Amino acid sequence: MAKMTPRTLSGFMELLPPAQQQMERMMEILRKTYALYGFTPLDTPVIESSDVLLAKGGGETEKQIYRFQKGDADLSLRFDLTVPLAKYVALHYNDLTFPFRRYQIGKVYRGERAQRGRFREFYQADIDIIGDGKLSITNEAEIPAIIYKTFSALGLRRFQIRVNNRKILNGFYEMLGLSEQSGDVMRTVDKLDKIGPEKVKAILVEDFAIPGEKADEILKFIAISGGNDAVLSALESYRIRNERFDQGLDELKTVVKYLSAFGVPAENFAVDLTIARGLDYYTGTVYETTLLDHPEIGSVCSGGRYDNLAEYYTDRQLPGVGISIGLTRLFYVLGEQGMLNPDLSTAPADVLILPMTDDLSAAIAFATQLRENGIRAQIHGEEKKFKQKISYADKLAIPYVIFLGEDEINAGVVACKDMATGEQTKLEPAATVYRIKAGLAEKERGSVILEK
Repeated sequence: MAKMTPRTLSGFMELLPPAQQQMERMMEILRKTYALYGFTPLDTPVIESSDVLLAKGGGETEKQIYRFQKGDADLSLRFDLTVPLAKYVALHYNDLTFPFRRYQIGKVYRGERAQRGRFREFYQADIDIIGDGKLSITNEAEIPAIIYKTFSALGLRRFQIRVNNRKILNGFYEMLGLSEQSGDVMRTVDKLDKIGPEKVKAILVEDFAIPGEKADEILKFIAISGGNDAVLSALESYRIRNERFDQGLDELKTVVKYLSAFGVPAENFAVDLTIARGLDYYTGTVYETTLLDHPEIGSVCSGGRYDNLAEYYTDRQLPGVGISIGLTRLFYVLGEQGMLNPDLSTAPADVLILPMTDDLSAAIAFATQLRENGIRAQIHGEEKKFKQKISYADKLAIPYVIFLGEDEINAGVVACKDMATGEQTKLEPAATVYRIKAGLAEKERGSVILEK
């Protein structure tokens, strides 16, 4: 029989065990951090009915979606975690308590061209807070605190959460009489970092027929910079000219005011008028997070406030605020940059027990004792040479190896070798457990990500 050549589809990531352990560590930190802020875990189906998933579809979304027929059913793979959340909240509205706070870490699928750092199957890690009719601005102020806590827990320090408010932008363009063209303007302004102000102005004037003096006013506005207080002070000079602008400015000032109480240092937060995010989706505060030493990575966490999450499924007003981390891409680029801590254990077990007798009762009993103390233990009962068993522990980077022979069993002790230092002890089982727990605690002191 001819053998099939094993292969993984382009744009789909498969990790070897050590890298998968690193990814799992990151996910566990995200889960623990999100839980600290009162978010509940949620999982939604990977496959949805196409009409449900594409209620707000069209354009690029419909081109990129994985869609297929199964019998008479028209089905699609989810392309993000927000649309399934909207369906979930609309479907289970009567069973949920609001504000509804959920986190979800799951795979999504987009049939776009696979390229370096861009995948067709990838993990997103989202949090959202959904209100029933109304949602306090306090929630928008809390989001940067959650971003700060999450990235700090991962080991990052040099990052900046950039914040703006879409009402400020929309109100400003209304002042200039450019409401109908605001989408085109914001899409063009979004290219500022890549093409520079002169080319941005040329596009505004030549492609969208915006008068030169208004293009200059736009560039002057988005160039407002400095400390948060300086930016807010400059924005005050535009007050009273547009009600929407004034509301957005008040909301932005509230978010900034609460940040210190939420524990976000000034160096990790900046008001940035160039941040716009999704042109139709977001309606209030918007966020982007960048690594200061790696701007080439782009935003590693983004999101914002939206007025009606489930408008395509229900008439109920369900405003929300949320953020998303493209976890697979972040993991990939961190690995490329050598920022994943190689010293943290990626072993599948903390202890490998090598029985040296035919009767495995003592080995099984000690493995049970280790597991009852939260220590991951594996018994190597295969008929292999001693050198091969040690090599097995080495290849898997298992920190401790236990030897249990007749002498140890008769003496009521356990021989334990620290594979990193080579130190070997013979102690009573309880003392060995204590030694291993202390050693593991020391080895786990580092963070998942190391900044360079």
